[in-house]
Amino acid sequence: MADTASLRARSAAFWAGAAAGWIRHADRQDETGRPLGTAAMDRLAARPAERILDVGCGCGGTTAEIAAAVGETGAAIGVDLDEAMVTAARQRYPGIRFHLADIETLDVVPGAPFDAAFSRMTLMLLADPVAGCRTIRRSLRPGGRLAATVFRDSGVNPWLSAAMLGAAPHLGPLPPLPVGDEPGPFAFADPARLVRTLTNAGFTAVTITQCDVALEAPDDADAVAEWLIEVGPAGAAYRAAPPAGQASARAGCARLLGRFREPGVGYRLPTGLWLVTANAAGTPTHHETREDNIQ
Repeated sequence: MADTASLRARSAAFWAGAAAGWIRHADRQDETGRPLGTAAMDRLAARPAERILDVGCGCGGTTAEIAAAVGETGAAIGVDLDEAMVTAARQRYPGIRFHLADIETLDVVPGAPFDAAFSRMTLMLLADPVAGCRTIRRSLRPGGRLAATVFRDSGVNPWLSAAMLGAAPHLGPLPPLPVGDEPGPFAFADPARLVRTLTNAGFTAVTITQCDVALEAPDDADAVAEWLIEVGPAGAAYRAAPPAGQASARAGCARLLGRFREPGVGYRLPTGLWLVTANAAGTPTHHETREDNIQ
């Protein structure tokens, strides 16, 4: 496994290459990808006048959703590693504050202390998740709460590998896939590692809950294939490929995604998540190692 500095550099380079796809498909990510964060958003239960941090805000859709909940008397502040996506977020939502920063290397996020923190599918992507989660915890007021989601294992998220494997043979070299606990979609497949990470970062009352959702997309094979390719590890290679290579990649992706399609209705992509909740302070209740806290 690479050292943390190398993993951070690799992550920054990956997102610099991937950002264009996320920006292009920002509206689809907000709408079709909403179930990825719904459980955490519900558990967050943002209230008027609260100050809430959105970790890994991307192009700003989730931050805007939080901002609507806290209202004019509150504040929603997004933070993300990638400059292009932060710029896009500021352009899409000019009334909301977004910070360009690596959550792993900050002491606290500007605007702290926050009443709560939210994160949709970001904690698994941190090169040093303990450092990143420690920054989140330091940025919360005493008793502040965290609600987040991450993917479980690849077996309960079959469309992720299908999209990449279908496209990859038709494209140029792809970024190296994560190994072991390296940052990637399945870095927290083992919930015990997730509990250890949050505990070591200073959180208490950690709970990890199994959550199964489905992403529903329209019956447009070409568009769905392009979306999933562009926001995945093959995105940069896809955009660099000639039109014929792109068409072949979309067709290959669509073939492997066919089992999730109902003709005339659309796609239903089964997705397995962990819903993560924790407190920045308080008395833990058997959260460090007890498996009965993994629901």
